[in-house]
Amino acid sequence: QVQLVESGGGLVQAGGSLRLSCAASGSIFSINAMGWYRQAPGKQRELVAVSGGSTNYADSVKGRFTISRDNAKNTVYLQMNRLKPEDTAVYYCNALLRVTSWGSSRDYWGQGTQVTVSS
Repeated sequence: QVQLVESGGGLVQAGGSLRLSCAASGSIFSINAMGWYRQAPGKQRELVAVSGGSTNYADSVKGRFTISRDNAKNTVYLQMNRLKPEDTAVYYCNALLRVTSWGSSRDYWGQGTQVTVSS
């Protein structure tokens, strides 16, 4: 069984910073990519940043957010700087991984962590 556990969300004023962490644990053979998505009330879940063969960011966070990974710990981080009220959302960790050498990769999700940015 694979688990993704997030931490680091909270309430911050506009212009502030937060750092999210997500650790993947369990029976993991290999991780292809790890990333962060977010979902604001009444909106669809959207990609924030992903780190795999390459690193990609949503246009709305470029220059403010930085994704990084510690492969030895199966952990992904999201450093969020110069936060804006429109960054308020539930942030979900995602991992595309395989649990066996012969199996195919599939997506796993964390439970989500709330980020609230006050104006």
